[in-house]
Amino acid sequence: MRRSRDLIILVVLLLLVHAATFAAWWWLKDHYELAAPRMLWALALVPLLAIWFVVRRNKRRPSATLSTLKAMEHGPVDLVAHARHVPFALALLGLALLLLSMARPQSKDSWQDVTHDGIDIMIAMDYSASMLAKDFNPDRLDAARDVAMRFIDDRPNDRIGLVVYEGEAFTQCPLTTDHDVLKDLFMKAKTGMINGGTAVGMGLATAINRLRESKGKSKVVILLTDGMNNAGTIQPLDAAQIAEELGIRVYTIGVGTRGKALSPVAIYPNGQYKYDYVDVDVDEAMLKKVAAMTGGRYFRATDEKKLREIYQEIDRLEKTRVKVTEHSSHTEEYFMPLAGGCALLVLSLLLGNTILRTTP
Repeated sequence: MRRSRDLIILVVLLLLVHAATFAAWWWLKDHYELAAPRMLWALALVPLLAIWFVVRRNKRRPSATLSTLKAMEHGPVDLVAHARHVPFALALLGLALLLLSMARPQSKDSWQDVTHDGIDIMIAMDYSASMLAKDFNPDRLDAARDVAMRFIDDRPNDRIGLVVYEGEAFTQCPLTTDHDVLKDLFMKAKTGMINGGTAVGMGLATAINRLRESKGKSKVVILLTDGMNNAGTIQPLDAAQIAEELGIRVYTIGVGTRGKALSPVAIYPNGQYKYDYVDVDVDEAMLKKVAAMTGGRYFRATDEKKLREIYQEIDRLEKTRVKVTEHSSHTEEYFMPLAGGCALLVLSLLLGNTILRTTP
């Protein structure tokens, strides 16, 4: 009975050793990189030594001939006798830690240097009364504004500004990387803030003037309108010629369904608009010429989905170049398992030759 109990204690100790070895290996693997992971194969020595110890113990078990065992069968066995396998278990665990240290766990410190070759973009948007037409949901202006703000969110590294035009044009927001401010100013611009009409040429010229001193690698104007140039002192094609000379690309977007749309036709004294169905008249020929002269493209948006696709296409055409340089350094962390393994081996030696010493 004592032999079986002794064997159970030994097996439990060896299982604890293996569990501790596995836990130490998992912790090191999870927290560090291993410079020599092949050394982990050496951990196979741990279970082999455990098997060798059990076999050797059974072969070297001492025996004595006694006239009777009745007096010793249920005799007391002190704690030291139960713990006589502890030195070997400690030595085995110490060896496992030494082998883990040979796998060279390393901590890694990494960082990046990011350089952006940003693009400077001016959005020139028509805020005339016709942009309140109901062929978009809820109207052309709100749909165009919502899609433009999503476009802004998708370009965090670019400087973007806003020009608003009706019968005249003004800069609502200069080029900035503070896109929260830009979007706030986008929402504050309203139809009717300046004289009525559609000064496409003035809107384009104002946007170009904002980009004239830009140091950006690429300079772009997104010009959006739903009508024809019928106000202002600058013609769109004249502004396009200036853009061409300055190396500014202009993407033009004509907004409005084909045919008739429910549009404002008059304004009441209380400031409300009277709506009626009128022909949608976008000067596509002019917008195409402006885009072609500057190396841009013309798009026609007949609904919200098409408008979103247009901005996505412009986003693909004008990709910001980002250069990322990665740096890393490694610090050797083998000392902790090495020190722990040495300490356990020394403790095993001390216990095995003092209080837990056994005589075969």
